Amino acid sequence: MSAARTKAATPARRPRRARKAAPDKPKFRTIWISDVHLGTVGCKADHLVDFLKAHECETLYLVGDIIDGWKLKNHFYWPQEHTNVIRKILTKSKRGTKVYYVTGNHDEFLRKFVGFQLSLGNIQVVNEHIHTTADGRQLLITHGDAFDVITRYHAWVAMAGDAAYEATLRFNYWFNRGRRTLGMRYWSLSAFAKQRVKAAVNVVSTFEESVARECQRRGMDGVVCGHIHHAEIAERQGVTYHNCGDWVESCTALVEDFNGQIRILRWVELDHLNQRSDDKVMPIRVGT
Repeated sequence: MSAARTKAATPARRPRRARKAAPDKPKFRTIWISDVHLGTVGCKADHLVDFLKAHECETLYLVGDIIDGWKLKNHFYWPQEHTNVIRKILTKSKRGTKVYYVTGNHDEFLRKFVGFQLSLGNIQVVNEHIHTTADGRQLLITHGDAFDVITRYHAWVAMAGDAAYEATLRFNYWFNRGRRTLGMRYWSLSAFAKQRVKAAVNVVSTFEESVARECQRRGMDGVVCGHIHHAEIAERQGVTYHNCGDWVESCTALVEDFNGQIRILRWVELDHLNQRSDDKVMPIRVGT
């Protein structure tokens, strides 16, 4: 009797609602990013975390200057957003993504560990690497500072230029905050200088030619590098030159699909880059 009462008193369970399946993330064979400069005010760490969350890959290349040891040595700056980038990379590695950390000039402190074949789980630290694309091409993966005459032979000039670049970024921030208030579009002084100032154009051109010559000497089909903060894919002296760009201004990456085709993926519109990290940013997923 009591059992019958208990049964009658028990309310009927509502059927569970079916959970909506999460949309499939774009998956690439390979992703390359460079020049993140964690440890600096200009780093767009929040954008990079969003990018890494939104994309999957079998292999991830960190093509140098991921951590800015130059800046951290003189002034320690490390907000939570920068830790989130490291955590996201470690999570990807733990879940099976092969990660190559290619050292650059700003994170050159890691180069002394390369000889010990340093690897942390699925993460390997190297000075350079040879990548074979899905269609069989061989690409040299290097940060590129070894081909920059100023960085290699005139370190003090490079550091002075780095300080000037940081000052330019600070000026850009406040300048474009004013432009946005007036309803005007984002404008980058450093990008303008790279494209229009003759001396800067010559430096970029010389850099690209030097990298291309090294690829020719080694019999490579192309190169993937960073260093100059200018994303590009172009033919140079019979080899294909790829540059990742950066996550200080342009927020760009290189991606390879499963047919071996490589393209530039621009994660956010330039108009968004003068906003603070707590401002709402709408990402784009258009490659060029």
